[in-house]
Amino acid sequence: MKIVTIGAGEVGYSIAKALYANNDVILIDKQEEACERANDLDVQVLQGNGANVDILKRAFPADLLVAVTGNDEINIVACIAAKLLSKGAKECMTIARVSNPDYIDKPITNRKQIGIDYMICPELTLASEVTGIISMPSAVGMDAFADGRVEMIEFKVRPGTMLDGISLADADIPDCCVITALIRGKDVIIPHGGDVMREGDHVIVIGRSESIDEIGEMFGDTPNMHNRVMIIGAGIVGFYIANLLAEYGDTDLKIIEADEQRCVEIADALPGALVLHGDGTDETMLRSEGAGEMNVVIAATDSDEKNLLCLLLAKQMGARKVIAKVDRSEYMQLFERVGIDAALSPKYATINSVLRVTMGAGIESLTAIEEEQAELVELVASPGAKITKKTLDRIKFPKGAIIGMIVRKSEVIVPRGTHQIQAGDRVVIFALASALAKVKKLFG
Repeated sequence: MKIVTIGAGEVGYSIAKALYANNDVILIDKQEEACERANDLDVQVLQGNGANVDILKRAFPADLLVAVTGNDEINIVACIAAKLLSKGAKECMTIARVSNPDYIDKPITNRKQIGIDYMICPELTLASEVTGIISMPSAVGMDAFADGRVEMIEFKVRPGTMLDGISLADADIPDCCVITALIRGKDVIIPHGGDVMREGDHVIVIGRSESIDEIGEMFGDTPNMHNRVMIIGAGIVGFYIANLLAEYGDTDLKIIEADEQRCVEIADALPGALVLHGDGTDETMLRSEGAGEMNVVIAATDSDEKNLLCLLLAKQMGARKVIAKVDRSEYMQLFERVGIDAALSPKYATINSVLRVTMGAGIESLTAIEEEQAELVELVASPGAKITKKTLDRIKFPKGAIIGMIVRKSEVIVPRGTHQIQAGDRVVIFALASALAKVKKLFG
């Protein structure tokens, strides 16, 4: 494919890096520094405004345009212009990154009537993940596959829970799920029966969506636990999270925001929440507002440093779970190393969403794990593919991969050796980066 990416910042650069090996990629950005960095990749770089038709003409015709600058209007105009430029020829698919709630109300939606095939909202995507994590006290990450019928949940093994010190062979794992990976420090392990889960390990579980509560109980969750949540920072991400939690109706919600006018706006929009004007890094305020008694404290200000400080204070006071919005990707592992339960990035949310839409060859969706050491992919079995020829116990499946779930029409199947994948099945697979190419060959 010929792919035009508008915006060569961290998001655009990462998307181009993921796609250029098998595609003809053109990057467009106004900033000279961003263009110079992009020259490190084997891509064509154009300096200029991506919404300028004269600039776009130099890149067209194209199969796909991805507009991921930090400006919603530029992204929207670039997509509309791309549709006009491809009129009468092969139509160009368009994807726009959009944050303003006036334009979008879902993580991913379409606006084909104005020339945009997909609008992606990273803040809403992030907010949806955060609210999913909040619903399961022991979860530190969540994602959905097969139109929401299959869930991926990342748990942290906590001391004293039923799985601490237990081997997979001896664990009482419900039939509704499969443990597909252990993350221990920087290592990603495809587990076997003899592997022992230890305190601090992160465990990747794939299961049926309707069995989420049962899976959570395995890691020490209490079903239907009432949530007390504090959000520090009521910008776009903070507001989206608060709005989603308000829809649940079973959450005591406190919001701390430093901007007084923003407090008034949020209080009007969310009458069920207690909105407080103040500084989330003020230890006295956090203590007086009961940060230590909260089930979850979320820091979503525009400063990574403030978010870290707020959450370390809340954790020290006794907050059960703390979640940070992190803008600088190099900080993400640092946050988790010093005790933050989940560090989530709007930029990574954008990158993953774009890759899900653009990946071809039968890949329906994709999620990167541990800085791309491994991936969760949803593959569709093609007619005549090798994976459909034999039962699973007779397939020579790559060592660095494991099948998590099979979706056949409306049926969700926990895989066993006697199962045989059929053409058209959607299969959720956890694979180390080194094994992914071999896995794809089985499905092509």
